[in-house]
Amino acid sequence: MTHLAHDRYCDEIAHQMRLLRSVVTSGAALSATVPTCPDWSLEQLVRHVGRALRWVELLVRTRSAEDIPEDQVLGGGGPETEGDAAALDAWLAESGELLVGTLREAGPDAEVWGWAGIRNAGFWARRMTHEVTVHRADATLAAKLPYDVAPDVAVDAIDEWLQIVEFVQRTAPHDAVQDLRGPGRSIHLHATDTGPQLNAEWVIELTADGVAWRRGHEKATVALRGPLTSVLLAFYRRLSLDSPEVEVLGERELLEFWLERATFG
Repeated sequence: MTHLAHDRYCDEIAHQMRLLRSVVTSGAALSATVPTCPDWSLEQLVRHVGRALRWVELLVRTRSAEDIPEDQVLGGGGPETEGDAAALDAWLAESGELLVGTLREAGPDAEVWGWAGIRNAGFWARRMTHEVTVHRADATLAAKLPYDVAPDVAVDAIDEWLQIVEFVQRTAPHDAVQDLRGPGRSIHLHATDTGPQLNAEWVIELTADGVAWRRGHEKATVALRGPLTSVLLAFYRRLSLDSPEVEVLGERELLEFWLERATFG
């Protein structure tokens, strides 16, 4: 599948961080529980995002050939004082600027360690685009604010999630994702608000050898339909299958089976 351009990812990280910061400064309670990540408050969620960006920035800037413990990232924890929206906003702004600047300077082909076996800065530009995009959804849900995402980013986020499933099936034999096997079962994702040029439909087959997927419109065991942003959020477990924004046709149990097991990341 075709990825977005490296500069597009860099632009989107910067854009998503501006939007995330607007949640922090919206007046929403930083102590509010995040419904989709109930172990975190809104402040803990955004600190997690900032730490992740600073960790990746260090990896890429140093062209590290191996993983770096997150506790080695300077300023990675965020402001010392909790509940200070202005300080948190400033720290997030710096976190995003550091990473985007480093990714742009490195270019997509710079060699650097990556956990999915893709050892270049381009992997991290794509990964962090979707890390921030999805966690911004968590933040907006906690703050009870509206959420949307550019169609090309949403499509690429679904592609990447499916590629992560494939990777984990190959490399983590004891992970729950190994249960996503078996012939004769399939899932169809169908965005109902996009044109044919975006090809925002996916067919996912659970085969005996592992997950296989492709873009296209085909009959499946179960189908998840709705606007692209809603399909993305439901597929990432950020939107209930009972939401009026999506429609499930066919064997709902199979889709629930998938969502229960594809929970890493």
